[in-house]
Amino acid sequence: MAQLAVLGKMLVRRRVLDTSEEETRFARCLSTMDLIALGVGATLGAGVYVLAGEVAREKAGPAIVLSFLIAALSSVLAGLCYAEFGARVPKTGSAYLYSYVTVGEIWAFITGWNLILSYVIGTASVARAWSSTFDNLVEQKISTFFNNSMAIPDTGGVLAQYPDLFALILILLLTGLLAFGVSESALVNKIFTGINLVVLSFVIISGFVKGDTANWNLTLENIKNNRSILVPEGTNFGAGGFAPFGFSGILSGAATCFYAFVGFDCIATTSEEAKNPQRSIPIGIVASLLICFVAYFGVSAALTLMMPYYILDTKSPLPEAFKYVNWDPARYIVAVGSLCALSTSLLGSMFPMPRVIFAMAEDGLLFRFLSRMHKKTKTPVLATIVSGVVAALMAFLFDLDALVDLMSIGTLLAYTLVAVCVLILRYQPGSLSSSADKIVELERLTDKDTITDGDSGDMHGQTLEKMPQKGTFSPRHLLLPNSQSPTKISGLIVYATTAVTCVFFTLLCIVLALWGDSVIEGQAVWVTVVVTLVVLSSICVLVIWRQPQSNEAITFKVPLLPVLPLVSIFVNIYLMMQLDGRTWIRFAVWMVIGFLIYFAYGIRNSSSAEKHSPRNSEPILQGKKPIYLGDDSNAAAIVTLSPESGDFKGGAKQRQA
Repeated sequence: MAQLAVLGKMLVRRRVLDTSEEETRFARCLSTMDLIALGVGATLGAGVYVLAGEVAREKAGPAIVLSFLIAALSSVLAGLCYAEFGARVPKTGSAYLYSYVTVGEIWAFITGWNLILSYVIGTASVARAWSSTFDNLVEQKISTFFNNSMAIPDTGGVLAQYPDLFALILILLLTGLLAFGVSESALVNKIFTGINLVVLSFVIISGFVKGDTANWNLTLENIKNNRSILVPEGTNFGAGGFAPFGFSGILSGAATCFYAFVGFDCIATTSEEAKNPQRSIPIGIVASLLICFVAYFGVSAALTLMMPYYILDTKSPLPEAFKYVNWDPARYIVAVGSLCALSTSLLGSMFPMPRVIFAMAEDGLLFRFLSRMHKKTKTPVLATIVSGVVAALMAFLFDLDALVDLMSIGTLLAYTLVAVCVLILRYQPGSLSSSADKIVELERLTDKDTITDGDSGDMHGQTLEKMPQKGTFSPRHLLLPNSQSPTKISGLIVYATTAVTCVFFTLLCIVLALWGDSVIEGQAVWVTVVVTLVVLSSICVLVIWRQPQSNEAITFKVPLLPVLPLVSIFVNIYLMMQLDGRTWIRFAVWMVIGFLIYFAYGIRNSSSAEKHSPRNSEPILQGKKPIYLGDDSNAAAIVTLSPESGDFKGGAKQRQA
C-alpha cells in the first residue's frame, strides 16, 4: 500500500509555475497579427478543400453547414478555455503545460501525448490533401502511376491505396524551413494566408452567384431521374432534402468537421515567441476562430448550392464544382489557390508540434535530447526534425479518412482536459501566475501553520484571499460555503465534483450514442436512465456553481462559469462517442505506446522527480497551493513557512527596475 501511495503522489505531482523568470530560449518576435495569421493559416486548409466534399456527400448533405456550426461551437468553447490559460500561463507547452500546473503529471502527459498525435496526423492529412489537389490539376496522372507501380494491398482502410511519395517530400521540405527560423516561417505564413482568404472569398461569392437553392431541396425522385452525371452504383443518397441523413448524420458530420477547426491551439504553443503573450494569445485565438467559422460556413454553403451533394467529388470538391457550373477557368484558379492554402495549413500544423515535444522533453517526460535548441535560429531543431520525419512517414503510408477520425478523438480529449483545468483552477485559492518581480510563494500550509483563518499575511498593503486552514468538511459546504473567497475545502469540493460530473457526462453520452434512437422513441428504460443522469449532472453543476470563485485579475477570463466549460466538456465527450470502434482501438494503441514511454522513462526522469522541494514537485490534493503576492515594482521575495517552527524564512531578491 505504501508503494501505491508513493506511485499515486508521483502521478499527480504538479509543476509550480514561476513567472518571475523572464528569460526564454526562444526568440520573441511574433505580433498579434502573426498569431492570428498562424491560427487562420493552420485551420483553413483540408477542412475546406477536402473534408467538405466527403462529409456533404456521405454524412450530412447540404446540412453540412449545421455540422460546421456544431463543430465550431465545440471549438469556440475550447478556444475560450485556451484563451484564459494563455493569459495565465505565458509559457511554451499549450494544453500540456496547463494540465501540468493544474491537475498533475499523468494528465499532463496524456494531454501532451494526444497533442502530438493531433499535430502529427494534422500534418500528414494536410500533406495528402495537397498531393490529391495537385494530382487533380494534372488529371490524376500521379495517382495512376503510383497505383500501377506501387499499389498497397487492401488493409481495411488502415493503409492508403498507394504510398504518397509527393506528400513525404513536401513535409520534409517544410521541416527544413521551420528549422531555419521563426520569423521567416511567420512571414511566409502571412503571405499565403492572405492568398487563402482571397481565394475563399472568391469561392463564396461565386457559389452564391452560380448556386441553385433547388440543390438544398432535392427529393429521392429528383435524384433517381438525374442522368446528367453517372452516379456510382450503391451510392447512399439518404432521404433527400436539406438534411438527407437526418440529425444523426449532422452530428456524425460534426465529429469529422471538428478536425477542420483544429489549429487555433497552435497559437497557445507560441507563448515564449510572442512579444506580448498575455494579450496576443487570447485575441489571436478568438479572432482566428471567428474568421475560420465564417469561411467554413460560407464555402460549404456555396459548394452544396453549386452542385448536388450526392455527386460531389470527395477528393477535390471545389475545382470539380466549378467545372460543373461551366466556370472552367475558375476551376484552375481555385485549384492553385487551394495549394497555397494547404501549404499554409501544413506549415501551421507543423509549427506547434516540435514545441510541445520540446516542452515535454525539457520536463523529462520525453527523451531529453529532444529539447536541444539551435543557438542561432533559436528553434528546437531535433524535435522539429524527428516530428517531421514521423509525420512524413504517416502521410506516406496511411489513409486520410482513418487519420482524420483518430486526430479528432485525440484533440477532443485534449480540449476536454483544458476545460476541466479552467473549471478547477477558477475555484482554487491562490494564483498560478503574477507579473514578473511580484512573487511570494508560501511553500507549506498545514494545520499547524501560524497563519490563521482570515489572515494569510499582508505585504505592502495587499491581502491574500481568506484561506481557513483549520476548517473541516461538512455536507452543508456543498451548497452553503463558509467563505466568499476560495478555500482549501471549496477547492477540493470543485475538484471532486468536476471528476464526478465528467463520469456522469461520459455515461450519458455513451447512452445517447448507442441507444439514442430508443430514447427518441420514448422507451421507458432508456428515458429513465437519461433523466437520472441529467438530474445527477445538474446537481453536480449546482454544487460547483455555489462555490466561491477566485477574484484574480487576468487579461481574459472564460465568461459564464461554470456553464461554458461544462458545456465544452459535454460537447467534446459527445463528439468522441460519435466516432467508431476502430478509431477507439487505434487510439488505445497510441495510448499504450505513450504509457510505455512514460512509465519506462518519463516517471523517473521527470524534472519534478529530480527536485524534491515542494516548490518543484507538489501533490495536488495536499493543500500546498502556490500563492503569489505582489510587492513593489522593484523587488520580489520568496517566502517559505517552516512547519516545524511555524516561522517564516524568506529572502528578497532585489532587481533593477
